[in-house]
Amino acid sequence: MEKIKDALAKAKIENTESKAQFKTEARVSSTLSQSVVSQKDIKGFPNTENELGMINYLNTPVIKLDSAHLEKNRIVAQSKSDVNSYSFDSLRTQILQKMEENNWRTIAVVSPTPQSGKTLVSINLAISIAQQPQKTAILVDFDLRRPKVATYLGIHTEKSMNDYLQDKAQLKDVMINPGIDRLVIVPTMKPVSKSAETLSSKKVTNLITDLRERYNSRIVIFDCPPVLNSDDAMVLLPQVDCILLVIANGMSTQSEIEETLHHLPKDNLLGIVLNKAEIESKAYYY
Repeated sequence: MEKIKDALAKAKIENTESKAQFKTEARVSSTLSQSVVSQKDIKGFPNTENELGMINYLNTPVIKLDSAHLEKNRIVAQSKSDVNSYSFDSLRTQILQKMEENNWRTIAVVSPTPQSGKTLVSINLAISIAQQPQKTAILVDFDLRRPKVATYLGIHTEKSMNDYLQDKAQLKDVMINPGIDRLVIVPTMKPVSKSAETLSSKKVTNLITDLRERYNSRIVIFDCPPVLNSDDAMVLLPQVDCILLVIANGMSTQSEIEETLHHLPKDNLLGIVLNKAEIESKAYYY
């Protein structure tokens, strides 16, 4: 906890009353606690994977992403010409090291309040992980009240998590490949009523268990709801292996951050990503 407090102090997180606009090239810094932070076929995942880790998408629809749309929405991890992509690669490496040490394969990305950039971090992290030859990644939009993954990626699909939750589609029907090797997206296209009850349902529990246990090379990233706006995140977090907290510089008060940390289990809190901060690219705190 002292390491987290030191990192927050160094980053000079300040509260602001106004809705300040931040530059899209803002760096990402991370602080990971030192004490926390085989291949099988999976039912519902109709992909084959060769020894190099490349995936041949047989039935999963491939939707090519628009590079201009990604750039506009600050999705940068796929572009090595963008200097900000290296921040996510560094974050990826630190996260994967800690996850492998603990045999963790599912990670929830949360924030104290909305507008912290957790969805952007989730997407960029998933893309970066998928670029590792021996890893594949699944990004699941579990922010059922305000799903944004599809919007940021520019994805429009007929079937989504909404249909899966209503038993109108199987999991394989709502998965897409965004034209990036070793990456699968499970989008949620519209808000879900009674989201907390849905996230605590047996269907969601079985889904998380399936994703974690049946495909050992996969890292599953869940874009989760903000912690302080509802009980959705608190319902979901006990079901995942580890947690990454995203805080936007100037968007959360110190009391909001402390309250959020109070709700998060300390043993599997990987650390904090300070988003929307103008700091040096090498300013990483441990």
